[in-house]
Amino acid sequence: MVNNVSALGRNGVHDWLLLRAAAIVIALYVVYILGFFVVSGPINYDIWRGFFATSFTKVFTLLTLLSILIHGWIGMWQVLTDYVKNLAIRLVVQLIIIVALASYAIYGTFVVWGA
Repeated sequence: MVNNVSALGRNGVHDWLLLRAAAIVIALYVVYILGFFVVSGPINYDIWRGFFATSFTKVFTLLTLLSILIHGWIGMWQVLTDYVKNLAIRLVVQLIIIVALASYAIYGTFVVWGA
């Protein structure tokens, strides 16, 4: 069994479970947003802002963003470990991806919870 420090889960089973859990959260969020569009009728800025002003929507949006980032990291880690055999290059690319994903998380938090 491969056990790598840069993997998100402790092993392949944990990564598999994290991917499935993230996919479920993302799917539920899509259903939630589509339900909002179906129920609300014509949408203007005030309705959209009111929808995203609720704490539930903010928390669900951040949870979905986190799920997308987890999903993306595991996928990129798997691709890099399969196809980039040079350890130095793989670690540099992984570092770049980690910085990008962390900046997306920080920026997303500011967007959702900002003024």
